[in-house]
Amino acid sequence: MTASALSPNVGCGSGNCACAGAAQPEVASINGIALHEAGEPLDADTLLERAHTELLRQQAVKAGLLPRHTGLVAPEPDDAQRAAIERMLDEAVVSPEPGEAECRRYFEANKGRFIVGQALHVRHILFAVTPGVNVHALSQRAETALLELSRKDVAPGRFEQLAKELSNCPSSQQGGDLGWVTPEDCAPELANELFFQTDSRWGMGVHPRLVHTRFGLHIIEVLGRRKGTLPAFEALQDRIRAQLALQTRSTALRQYMQLLVGQARIEGLTLQGADTPLVQ
Repeated sequence: MTASALSPNVGCGSGNCACAGAAQPEVASINGIALHEAGEPLDADTLLERAHTELLRQQAVKAGLLPRHTGLVAPEPDDAQRAAIERMLDEAVVSPEPGEAECRRYFEANKGRFIVGQALHVRHILFAVTPGVNVHALSQRAETALLELSRKDVAPGRFEQLAKELSNCPSSQQGGDLGWVTPEDCAPELANELFFQTDSRWGMGVHPRLVHTRFGLHIIEVLGRRKGTLPAFEALQDRIRAQLALQTRSTALRQYMQLLVGQARIEGLTLQGADTPLVQ
């Protein structure tokens, strides 16, 4: 249940500001039911959660599962009401159970994600992207260092030297050496690049391109590899089926919420909605 945008109107909140006489923050509401009291401070995540809860509560009222609310502000459902909403969702959101063929296709397309015991000995140079940093200049600096380290005649020990001079990671004191890492040790973006690419497997040595993660830009060198082993499909089938079922259920719930949004009158915030039923 996600929203692509959430934009409650907020002001600076200062009585001494020139905007003090301007319009006050708008109260977010769904079908005329306010999600909060006027002036109540709410962060975006809390407001989003209240919006989803109220959409579901109102739908349960329409289905005759909950009594109609007579107040002007959305109530907080109690345990019994939440259980009724969950039962409504179980009936309204039906997702097919993945079959063996679907599970096998997923296994064949994602074998790298099921290998056990795989690890790489890597070192890196991190060019951290921090607030206010000139990303273009940082990228140029990283590309220049990568170009130097990629040359066949690069001097021995140059990687360690540049790591100590340039890297924003504590590993710089060890020449950038991260030791042996598994997919679970890495940020998802780095794990995907190191272990899960099917079109171009990692070789030994300096990777030919910069790797982008939430931390910044990385120059990566692979010093060693443990290939690991791939279990048989039969040993993984139940795990894959559960994973696919969870993904399908999540998609179906998101589409159901988008349908409720498309049918509601929403004021004070923006949610992604659909006017017609969506195919799961």
